[in-house]
Amino acid sequence: MSVGPAAMQPSIYLDNNATTQIAPEVLDAICQCWQAGFANPGSQHAFGRAARTRLEDARESIAAILDADPAEVVFTSGGTEAVNLAVFGLTAGRQGSILLTRGEHPAVREACQFAAASGLQLRDLPVDSQGRLVDAAASHLLDHSTRLACLILAHNETGVLQQPAAFAAACRSRQVPLLLDAVQAVGKVPVSFRNTDAAALAFAAHKFHGPRGVGGLLLKRGLKLAPLLHGGHQEGGKRPGTEPVPLIVGMAKALQLWHAEQTARSLRIAELRNQLEQLLLQNCNPVHIHGSETQRLPNTISIAFPGVSGEALLVSLHMAGIACSLGSTCASGSAEPAPALLAMGIPEAICRSTIRLSLSQNNTAAEIHQAAQVITSTVQRLRRSAGSSA
Repeated sequence: MSVGPAAMQPSIYLDNNATTQIAPEVLDAICQCWQAGFANPGSQHAFGRAARTRLEDARESIAAILDADPAEVVFTSGGTEAVNLAVFGLTAGRQGSILLTRGEHPAVREACQFAAASGLQLRDLPVDSQGRLVDAAASHLLDHSTRLACLILAHNETGVLQQPAAFAAACRSRQVPLLLDAVQAVGKVPVSFRNTDAAALAFAAHKFHGPRGVGGLLLKRGLKLAPLLHGGHQEGGKRPGTEPVPLIVGMAKALQLWHAEQTARSLRIAELRNQLEQLLLQNCNPVHIHGSETQRLPNTISIAFPGVSGEALLVSLHMAGIACSLGSTCASGSAEPAPALLAMGIPEAICRSTIRLSLSQNNTAAEIHQAAQVITSTVQRLRRSAGSSA
C-alpha cells in the first residue's frame, strides 16, 4: 500500500535526544547577529571588533552557566568535533591505553578506535545493571599506561546520569585526563565543569533548542592539547577557522533560556515523561524501562516491549505519526543490539525490542496521552501478529 507524503509526516515529535527544534528567541538572536555581527571577529576594524564583542560575550555567558573560566571554552562545529578534538589532542603521539565504557556514543568510541590504530589499547570500564559506572572497579583499571579516560555524563539512549566525582578524583590522582561527553547533559540538567573535576567536557547546541553546526569543548586551564585542524590561530590555537559568531550567539541564547527556567522546565518535562511511562506500563505489560532505578535525564525513556521487534515498532509508529528512535541516531542502520544495553546485562532479545522516546519543553500533555494510545495499540497489534505467525 502506497502512503502519501502527508501521511508520512510525524505529528508528535518524541526524538529530542536526536535533535531539538530551535527556539524562536534563538532564531531571532541568530538573525540579528547575521546583520549586526556579520564580520570576521579576527578583523581589526570596527565591524570586526563588533563581531568579536558578541563572540566574547557569548563565551562569557556559556562559561558562567557551565561554571567554567571563559578561557576554558573552545568553540567547535558540534559535539562530534569536540570529542574528536579532545581524544586526539590528548593522546597524539602517545602509547598506552584509553578507558571507556562499552556504551559510549559512537563519536567517542569511533574516535578512540581510530586513535587505537596508532598504538593505543582500548579497555572497557564496567557498568552495573542500571548503566552506572562501577567506581571501585573502574578506578582499579587506572594504571601507569592509561593516557585518557572517557565517560558519557548523560546517556543518549537510556538517559542514565553518571556521578563522576569518585572516578574523576581517581583520574586526577593518577594524572589521567578525563573526558566527559556531556552532549546530552548540557542544557537539560545542571552541569558544573569545576565540580566534575574533568579535564575536558563536550557539548552541542542542537540538543537544547540551539542551532546545529556549533558546540564546544571545555578544556581545563593549563592542559596542553594538540590541535585536530591546522590553518589559523583562532580559539587560542586549539581550533583554527573563523568562528561562526551568529551560531555561537544562538547557542549562548539557547543555554540562557534553559538556565533561566531550568527547574520549572525539568519538572514539567519529567512529569510528562512519568505520565507516558505509567500509561505504557499499565497498558502494554510486559514492559521494561531501562535505567529506571537510578537518576536519569528528565526527558528520556528507553523502553522495551518483549515480543515486539523494535525496528518493526519504530516503522509502525512512524507511519502512525509518532517520531521516535531505536537509540543513537548516529548509530542508526545498525542491526546489532545496543552496546550500552548489553553492557548492563540486558538479554539480547530485550535489547532488540527497545525503542527510545525523548521529550522536550515543546511537548504537551495532550500529545503524551495521544502518543500513549498510539503506542499501546501498535504494540498490541504487533504482538497479536507475532503470536498468530508463531
